[in-house]
Amino acid sequence: MSEFEALDFYGMDDLLSDEQRLIRDTVRQFVGDKCLPLIEEHQAAATFPTELIAPMAELGMLGANFPEEYGCAGLESSTYGIIMQELERGDSGLRSFVSVQGALCMYPIFEFGSEEQRREWLPRMAAGEVIGCFGLTEPDAGSDPGAMRTKAARDGDDWVLNGVKMWITNGTMADIAIVWAKTDDGIRGFIVPTDAPGFQAIKVAGKYSLRASDTAELVLEDVRVPGAALLPNSSGLRSPLMCLNQARYGIAWGGIGAAQACFDEALRYVKARESFGKPIAQTQLIQEMLTEIASEITKAQTLCWRLGQLKDAGRARPEQISMAKRNNIEMALRAARQCREMLGANGILDEYQSFRHMVNLESVYTYEGTHQIHTLIVGHALTGLAAFG
Repeated sequence: MSEFEALDFYGMDDLLSDEQRLIRDTVRQFVGDKCLPLIEEHQAAATFPTELIAPMAELGMLGANFPEEYGCAGLESSTYGIIMQELERGDSGLRSFVSVQGALCMYPIFEFGSEEQRREWLPRMAAGEVIGCFGLTEPDAGSDPGAMRTKAARDGDDWVLNGVKMWITNGTMADIAIVWAKTDDGIRGFIVPTDAPGFQAIKVAGKYSLRASDTAELVLEDVRVPGAALLPNSSGLRSPLMCLNQARYGIAWGGIGAAQACFDEALRYVKARESFGKPIAQTQLIQEMLTEIASEITKAQTLCWRLGQLKDAGRARPEQISMAKRNNIEMALRAARQCREMLGANGILDEYQSFRHMVNLESVYTYEGTHQIHTLIVGHALTGLAAFG
């Protein structure tokens, strides 16, 4: 059995259209040719590979599931998910960048913005000319976003924003921030230029995880924006949560890619590595680990494929997305740990991917809703009883 067949044990590839297969192969080649040769350098330096933004935009990866009339690729949900899967085969930071740009920044403009806002921002964001970040989480309001302290107050025709946002992907390189703030009318979203007076983006230093990702703290001190900066159709906490569901969907697909990258690396290694006169792949313990990982990847693929069908039919529920994110990232993290174990001492070297994926997935396990929060979302759906708080 080839490595590809091992990664696709149930022949999920047969479900893909020719276009989807072409897109999958194109993104996979991009990751192999452009991302992997430089990702360890950025990992060591704790920098995001900005040199990849323009090529990703040229390939239509930014906001790929939005309509062509806004300069986007107009792809359906499963194809978008495949792109997220292949990007995370390279690095979680790469998928995070694309996910934030599209699901967390372009989506709220598309869904809650005016037509003028859509036409002003979406084509330039799809082209990579404008980078966005998403300001919801705060130092004291993570899993409980309704406890946010950031406020936006009317001052004539303008809005004045004050507050602090934390753990903001793309924060220091963003041109605009989608900032969520409390107003007299509830929580609303704003398009805030990052060069506005009083706006600061401070790089979060000292990360062990997601090192090849731009993470920042945003500080807004009397940041003044015009009335046209308000996303007019945003209303209440439901609006940013809808954005998070778009991102969580892509994350569920991304977990498959990370697990596949680790599995492929470990499989090649154990077939080549000999101990006691035979490949270690010939031992029962290694075969048990490989079988477990392959089984879990297959389950995750099936989960995402069905979720993509539901999403395109307008039937995907938030708790279904939570189940996929919860399951697939836990699966990927466990797979990365087992693959690192199969690599032995070599597994801690930057010559191999599994350790990098493992530490990245520790963050993905927590962000866009912690594993435990998604457990409670699914539990609420199953029982009808809320266990939050």
